[in-house]
Amino acid sequence: MAMVKLHNDWDELLAEEFCKEYYLQMRNFLKEEYRTKKIYPDMHDIFNALKFTSYENTKAVIVGQDPYINPGEAHGLAFSVKPGAKTPPSLANIFKELAADVGGATPENGHLERWAHQGVMLLNTVLTVRAGQSRSHANKGWEQFTDAVLDILDRREKPVVFLLWGKDAQTKGRIITNRNHLILQAAHPSPLAGGRFFGCKHFSKTNKFLKENGIEEIIW
Repeated sequence: MAMVKLHNDWDELLAEEFCKEYYLQMRNFLKEEYRTKKIYPDMHDIFNALKFTSYENTKAVIVGQDPYINPGEAHGLAFSVKPGAKTPPSLANIFKELAADVGGATPENGHLERWAHQGVMLLNTVLTVRAGQSRSHANKGWEQFTDAVLDILDRREKPVVFLLWGKDAQTKGRIITNRNHLILQAAHPSPLAGGRFFGCKHFSKTNKFLKENGIEEIIW
């Protein structure tokens, strides 16, 4: 695995993090995992959340759990799937809430890169996973790394909306202490949450906050 190049302002902001002992140990673990097992996403897609949404352009952060575990789905953006992939149940529920909240037709596919390019960082808590094994790369170092990303954003003066869906994401709420920002919490959109995600209205609440702060709204 080559050293990470994000090709935007995150390179400088995370330079120290990429040199820390925990990260170097995790990197060695991942090299072996990718060599010997089927891991998602492709190693070139691991950091897409940071590549597609620069620090400066971040307006909102949707925090997920870990990547999808089925073939042809995960590509480095939380909740998003590759073009042509069937929409997973959690994402289908996100789209249902989106339609109920702000209206409009259900998106044709689950590829959310269009959100990322508008400033919605789609950041999983853990950035890699073994095929078919949820949480298989938990507690290997990713949680510390994504804590660092969120801490950097929290220290930014320009307001950000943090959307924390589910218990894994909500553990990150402790990092967000800057009163310039808005934290929105809801149940995970998974069908296992029993529909408690519905009615959160996070899409309209995000845009209301952005508008109040003179920031261009998201075209969901």
